[in-house]
Amino acid sequence: MKPISRRAALELFVAGPAAAALVWTPAEARQAHEHAEGAVAAKAVPFKPRFFTAHEYATVGVLVDLIIPKDERSGSATDAGVPAFMDFMMIDQPRRQIAMRGGLAMIDRLAVDRFGKRFVSAADRERRLLLDEIAYTSNPDRGLSQAIAFFGSFRDLTASGFWSTKIGVADLQYQGNVFVSEWTGCPDAALKKLGILP
Repeated sequence: MKPISRRAALELFVAGPAAAALVWTPAEARQAHEHAEGAVAAKAVPFKPRFFTAHEYATVGVLVDLIIPKDERSGSATDAGVPAFMDFMMIDQPRRQIAMRGGLAMIDRLAVDRFGKRFVSAADRERRLLLDEIAYTSNPDRGLSQAIAFFGSFRDLTASGFWSTKIGVADLQYQGNVFVSEWTGCPDAALKKLGILP
């Protein structure tokens, strides 16, 4: 394994604070969602990312499916087209591109440092261990602060992409504005789960 150059280290340090640049307006998210849906609908031709490299796109696919995996209620983030959504969101936005590329490189560097291989090549258990380190802002390790900031933004973008699709809306079981003739309060089971009732 080759040591990281000073230039590469500086690029990674600059990319972390730039994670704040990964914020989109509702109109931008809607436009990207429509683009991603079009790409998913046209599955006869495999989606070819315009921004991500093949390795970055593979990393995005693994990350989004760890954030929102397939379960009994809905498909995964990749089933919903979230990687294509993210690819579209990155096009023509240099500040966001730097933050995304730097963040993905940082995830790979952390994986190489811990497991001797890039994130996509790591075992599922190893990937989860790494994400457990950077998934919580309460982690006291100051050396991970930029990775934590990037992952928080990446997770938000994953959620925006997923829950703005048909699969995501179905997962929410959203019914729209439904008239409630009588509100009897929150069910006891929900209050118990929240720890409000014994």
